[in-house]
Amino acid sequence: MAQMLPEYMGYDRTMSTFSPDGRLFQVEYAKEAVKKGTTSIGLTFKGGVILATNKQMMKLAVPDTLEKLFKIDDHVGVVAAGLLADARILVNQLRVNAQVNKITYEESADILALSRILGDRLQFSTIYAGLRPYGASFLVGGVDSTGSHLVEVDPSGMLYEWKAYAIGRGAQAAIKIFTEKFKESIGEQEALRMVVDVMRKVEKITDPLNALEISIIRESDKKLESLSGKDIKKLL
Repeated sequence: MAQMLPEYMGYDRTMSTFSPDGRLFQVEYAKEAVKKGTTSIGLTFKGGVILATNKQMMKLAVPDTLEKLFKIDDHVGVVAAGLLADARILVNQLRVNAQVNKITYEESADILALSRILGDRLQFSTIYAGLRPYGASFLVGGVDSTGSHLVEVDPSGMLYEWKAYAIGRGAQAAIKIFTEKFKESIGEQEALRMVVDVMRKVEKITDPLNALEISIIRESDKKLESLSGKDIKKLL
């Protein structure tokens, strides 16, 4: 971020105080935390939606414990960038909301409705002194009765629906590739190969079989499926 001018000093000390030019510095700092996270992407295709991220590879770590791509319900998942501890707490709350909806209405929750619940929780932490914004952004991807959806939820609680999008440190490069290559008519296999190609380029991945985590939700069965290393190898 640009260096803060003296007249703005102090406006970043509390969450609920606007600067003279209408900025909430704590929210901007949270967005900077997201930019330091590893890249996560989402892509809709003709018949479903794909979520993908890059696992943090540490020599002594157990890979399955480094979770960035989360299943919320059978038909919806989220991928996060930023502070993963913050993301985990919000994911747990979202899972509860999805199950409450299923028990109450005997049907799966709409993707946009779940995204709004997540956005409401993020926005809540931006209006009270003594709280700080959550330092995480999310891509919510899933399939419901209205089709496939990919929704970005940022630390301010703002929601944007995209056809293809990226968050994290490689977001700008990934979005540039999507802008040049994405087509509305893209099929499943072409979309998967594009996802793998984008992740390898923006994160400079040398071991995609172990570093990539990819999930797909198809309109045909509305079930989140995580790709195995064997599946990813076929796309290389």
